Amino acid sequence: MIVIASVIGVVGARGVLRAADERTDDVERIEGLQSVLAEVPDEDDETIEYPAENYLLVGSDSRENADPTSDDSAVIGDTSDVGGQRADTIMILRQERNGGAALMSLPRDLWVEVAGTGRSNRINSAFNDGPEQLAATVTQSLGIPVHHYVEVDFQGFKNIIDDLGGVEVCVGFAARDVNSGLSLNPGCQDLDGLQALAFARSRYYEEWDGTDWRLDPRADLGRIERQQLFMRAAVDGALRRLRSSPFGSGDVIEAVVDSVRIDDRLDPIKAGEALRQAAEEGLRTYSLPVVNDTVGDASVLRLGDGSEILLAYFRGDGPAPAEFETGSTVPDEAAAPASGAGL
Repeated sequence: MIVIASVIGVVGARGVLRAADERTDDVERIEGLQSVLAEVPDEDDETIEYPAENYLLVGSDSRENADPTSDDSAVIGDTSDVGGQRADTIMILRQERNGGAALMSLPRDLWVEVAGTGRSNRINSAFNDGPEQLAATVTQSLGIPVHHYVEVDFQGFKNIIDDLGGVEVCVGFAARDVNSGLSLNPGCQDLDGLQALAFARSRYYEEWDGTDWRLDPRADLGRIERQQLFMRAAVDGALRRLRSSPFGSGDVIEAVVDSVRIDDRLDPIKAGEALRQAAEEGLRTYSLPVVNDTVGDASVLRLGDGSEILLAYFRGDGPAPAEFETGSTVPDEAAAPASGAGL
């Protein structure tokens, strides 16, 4: 959503915004979320110490729109290989009333009580019965109010990145993931939609140390770090491209409209304008403290020391905890591409 906001919020050209406004009527809306979404804080309520709006961002692994002719079709598969949908990526985007923005990733293996079941499971399993259950689980188990919901599937993600012109990512070593189809050279390179998805999905990330391939042992936590790196790079890249060619955003708007699903009450144009300043001032990313655990034969993650401090911030009950910040975008036109630190 923060990248989408960069497209429709930073442009500032009336003609483009008017065209976007006409197209947003075609965005797919998800009904049934009203009962689990929190009320948006009143802009005039000065009693709220840390006013903000939270967006629940979900990357679905649905293969429903998968392109069988794509180069990654053998890796992604189709509905005959993987039916239904799961939450492949879960993030909370906090848009501050003063214009700042923060992003926190929720590990797929985080062990929580799933809303409406009376049982605990990995948090991504809450998506199996739809976005309503996932949003309710985030609120009930973590105490984070969810005001808006945005979802994109694999194909939609690739389309948006391709129409942005790719995203520049820098890595210190050659990297690969034979499971996701990732293959990177050392240094900086533009990732198209196919490689961007492989990078964002990678759970078996390997780096070449000059002698052998070394597997990142952090699994989903390493993946979260790379996803946040990618998001920062995508925001920086989108801002630079749209500033230099605002009227070239039409194709990106088309891709966004055709690729996302949102809650019934979200106004994409208003959201984009509200997030414009956030994107330009810099997006801060945070890592949720977790610890490894085992439930039965399953490896899971539980909330670790300090997690309550970070959760309090995203609940709106406390200030931003600097100790859990993992990075931020560069809030100017000379922004440098995000780079990886290696394993």
